[in-house]
Amino acid sequence: MNKKKILVLGANGKTGRRVVERLKKVTNVEVRLGSRNEKIPFDWENPESWAAVIKDIDSVYITFQPDLAIPSAEDTIRRFTNFAVQNGVQKMVLLSGRGEKEAQVCEEIVKATAKHWTIVRASWFNQNFSESFFLEPILSGVIALPRAETLEPFTDADDIADVVVESLLYDIHNGQTYELTGPQLLTFGQAVAEIARATNRNITFQALTLEQYDQMLQEYQLPEDYIWLVNYLFEQVLDGRNSHITNDIERVLGRKPKDFTTYAQLTSKTGVWNT
Repeated sequence: MNKKKILVLGANGKTGRRVVERLKKVTNVEVRLGSRNEKIPFDWENPESWAAVIKDIDSVYITFQPDLAIPSAEDTIRRFTNFAVQNGVQKMVLLSGRGEKEAQVCEEIVKATAKHWTIVRASWFNQNFSESFFLEPILSGVIALPRAETLEPFTDADDIADVVVESLLYDIHNGQTYELTGPQLLTFGQAVAEIARATNRNITFQALTLEQYDQMLQEYQLPEDYIWLVNYLFEQVLDGRNSHITNDIERVLGRKPKDFTTYAQLTSKTGVWNT
């Protein structure tokens, strides 16, 4: 039997790394890693790098960096999906942003272009607190954020990766759009409190206005494109539009998603939050 050849873009990212780990355990699947640091590099900003990576590939998991919300994403996704189909790609699974209207434009491009497709929507990952931009504030013992009142169904990257792998491997998921959430709604303050309990540390959550948060980011002299993206997510997406849970993870996987308390307890054992 011929091996299914799957390309994972963003192979070193939070979900991409997990998808690669799972696919490598599947018989008759050959995994190719899409990253600027690979032997055959892939760079979204360099279309000339696409051909070698896409060659002989059957299916692609698309994670777009830094986010589908940025202005250049629509054109880049259109160019890539057309290129992929022209080079024989049969299926695309897109990681999309839940509640992001710009991301939904990119979803429609994938739907109109790919022979087979699955859309996987997610919002804030649990792992943003341990593998991304909230880690350093957690380690410092003070995390200051806006939208303190907004409820978010934080979703675990392991659950997202499991849904993506199922979508890549089985045709039953063709033509489906899945909205993934965790099983509970939490504010950012409540999430931080869960981490404090799991680590037995005193971690303070400070509520900011959007203006105060933007000023803080400016004072840290972070890159302007990073500040724009983070502000976009807090201003546009964290307005309550995602403050409801779905059962799509259970529909696909036949089990409940991981809750934030379990994530916090398991992650605390790794020592990543130890000062």
